[in-house]
Amino acid sequence: MQHWAAVCVGLCLLSPFVGAAEHRDEQGRLKVLYHIDGNDVDVAKYAMVLIDKHIEAEGGPDKIDLKVVVHGPALELFDKETVDPVLKDKLATVIAEGVQPEMCQVSMKLFDKPLDALEPGFIPTEHPVAVKRIADLQEQGYLYIKP
Repeated sequence: MQHWAAVCVGLCLLSPFVGAAEHRDEQGRLKVLYHIDGNDVDVAKYAMVLIDKHIEAEGGPDKIDLKVVVHGPALELFDKETVDPVLKDKLATVIAEGVQPEMCQVSMKLFDKPLDALEPGFIPTEHPVAVKRIADLQEQGYLYIKP
């Protein structure tokens, strides 16, 4: 019985390190996913600030593999005709740091907004359905953050 107790204690001590590698890519960069789906402009601006600060905290854009997936009502926040100027600037900052935000293909159809109607820098999600893309990224070990 003591042997099993020692094994359990050993596993508990190692548990913070188990799985840590699954959240890193081949270059050792932390894999992080930010999810934006609401129509609150303040939340979207806050998300951009968090992304910028996260890049800085990790030591720069070469130290983090950061994905941003936008869908649903959040799409309208990034319409280049009506975008909030502060959000526009914050988005441009994270794009300049190498972030390529992804816009849901289904949302673009539902809101009748093609990619060129949105702020520059967006790419379509790899999977047409954003929630599928989000699930795929989580399955690949991306840490999930929803501001």
